[in-house]
Amino acid sequence: SKKDGEKKYFDLLQQSLAVAASKNIPMLVSNPDKVRPDKGLPPMPGAIGDSYEAALGGEDFGKSLVKRIGKPFPEVYEIALEGISTSPSDTIMVGDALETDIIGGSNSQCSTLWVTNDGIHGPTIKDKLVNDDTDSYEKGTKSVLKTFNEEKGLADEVPLAPTYIVPHMRW
Repeated sequence: SKKDGEKKYFDLLQQSLAVAASKNIPMLVSNPDKVRPDKGLPPMPGAIGDSYEAALGGEDFGKSLVKRIGKPFPEVYEIALEGISTSPSDTIMVGDALETDIIGGSNSQCSTLWVTNDGIHGPTIKDKLVNDDTDSYEKGTKSVLKTFNEEKGLADEVPLAPTYIVPHMRW
């Protein structure tokens, strides 16, 4: 059955991570996304990196052996901005994920465009909609953003606030 296959997959993943952790093998996570838009298998690389850090014992040692590149980490923005004739503040990061796309763009001083309904936060925002009402859409996005800031400990500091918010990206 599908459930048996998923259980076997995750058991093998955890066993593999435990073997690697017992040998202190470094891990490079080249796509730090943690959540799949389709909620399917396999888990996203960022989630596997988190599991590996935990298998290594977490804390500084686990983090020292797991290197993450890609959004939201600064190296990817430095590479992307290198060689273009615009400043970060005149550049816009477009994405659907608050944790990687919008935080990364904000931390790199880029403007940000959060595409809400077509990405990982879409189902949560959709749950807040009442008959496609504009007010409920705005309330839904504000609610998701507020919850995100609270969960990440940003609510009391400088909360994450995308420069622009749109429900869909269409060409």
